[in-house]
Amino acid sequence: MNEVILDISRLISRVRYSTPSGVDRVEMAYARGLLSHYGGDLTFAAVHPTGLYGQLPRAAALAYLDELERRWSREDDHPRQRSLPSILPWMAALRPRSEKPRGSGAVYVQSSPHHLIQTQKVRRILKQEQAHFLCMVHDLIPIEFPEYARVSGDAQHRKRIATITELADAVIVNSAATGRSLQPWIAASGRQIDVHVALLGTEALAGATVPLVADERPYFVCLGTIEPRKNHLLLLHLWRHMAQNLPAERVPRLVVIGRRGWENEQVIDMLERCPALKGHVEELNGCSDARMAGLLRHARALVMPSFAEGYGMPVAEALSVGTPVICSDIPALREVGGATPDYLDPLDGPGWQAMILDHASRGERHCAQMRRIPDWHAPTWEEHTRIVVEAIAALQGKTLASR
Repeated sequence: MNEVILDISRLISRVRYSTPSGVDRVEMAYARGLLSHYGGDLTFAAVHPTGLYGQLPRAAALAYLDELERRWSREDDHPRQRSLPSILPWMAALRPRSEKPRGSGAVYVQSSPHHLIQTQKVRRILKQEQAHFLCMVHDLIPIEFPEYARVSGDAQHRKRIATITELADAVIVNSAATGRSLQPWIAASGRQIDVHVALLGTEALAGATVPLVADERPYFVCLGTIEPRKNHLLLLHLWRHMAQNLPAERVPRLVVIGRRGWENEQVIDMLERCPALKGHVEELNGCSDARMAGLLRHARALVMPSFAEGYGMPVAEALSVGTPVICSDIPALREVGGATPDYLDPLDGPGWQAMILDHASRGERHCAQMRRIPDWHAPTWEEHTRIVVEAIAALQGKTLASR
C-alpha cells in the first residue's frame, strides 16, 4: 500500500488553546478516522509553528491528539491562551523530521486551510513527499460574502482556492452547496479535479448532565463563533424586544456559546452594555464539550439565523440529541437538516420571535418538530471517512502528475 500522509498543522497551531473551533474538530476527526482505517500505514506530518515542514514522530503525534481531546472534553471557561513556557515541551516533541518518501504515489491529505495561502510551500511539500494531493474545502464564504470576513479575508481565501485548483488532484467538500461554489474555480483552472461530497460527521456528545442555568425558564442555545455572518444581532434585538414587551417570566433565556470573532462591535456592545438583556442572555466564550453537551441537550431549541454557511454542524449536533432546531432557510443548512428543522428567512424578525415563543411554550410547531426528529438521519464520521478512503484509493491508482 502506498503511504497516506495526514497533515495536522492546524491542530499543532492550536497548542495554546483549551477549546476547539469547528475546523479543529474536523482535523481531529480525520486523524481518528484515517488512523482507524490505515493504522500503522498512516503518517502524520505538519508545518510546525517554526515554519519547518516534515513528518512527525508517531508517538508524539498520538500523545498530542490524546492531550487535545482531554482538554476539549474536560476543561471549562479557559478563554485565555496557555503560557509559552507551558507548551514548549510539546513544540519540541512535535518538531518535524525530514524523511525520504517511501516511493512515488503517496497521498497527502489536508483537511484544514492551514498554510494554503503559501502555494509554493505546498508545491515543495508535494514534491518532497512525491505525493498526490487530496484537500478538503470547507466553504467559499469569504469570497462570496467578503462583507462577513475579516478585512482582506477574501484575498487570502482566493489564494487558498487558487492553491487548491492549481495543485490538488482531488477535493473533498463538506456539502453539495460548497461543491457548487467551487465548480467555477475548477472550470477556470482548466484542470480535471475530482470532487467528492462528504457531509461532516455528527459529533458524539457527552451524556446528559444537568446544565447550570440561572432559573427554570426555558432557554435556547446559539452555538458558533461570534462573527457577522452568524447574525447574532437578530437574536439580541429579538431578546431585547421580548424583554421590553413581555412579562419577565415569559421571556426565555438565550445562551450564546462561542468565542468572539471579528467585525462584531455591535454584538459585543449589546452583550456587555444593553440593560434589557441582563438576566435573559448569557455569553459563554470558553465552554467544554461536556458543558456544551449538557446545555444543548436541555435546550428548548438551537437557534441558528446565519446568513451563510458551508455546513451546519450545530444543526446536526442538536438534532442528534433530540433538540429541535430553528435555523435559516439556506441550502447548506437544509442539506444537513432535511425536512426536520423549522426554517425561516434570516431577516424575518417577527417570524423568528413567533417561532421562538412557540418552542418556548411547547406549542404546535415545537411538538410537530419533535415528532419529525426520530426520522432524521445523522451523518456519521464513518460515512465521511469511507468517502475519503475511496478518494485516496482512486488517487493511488493514478500516475503522479508533475507540478
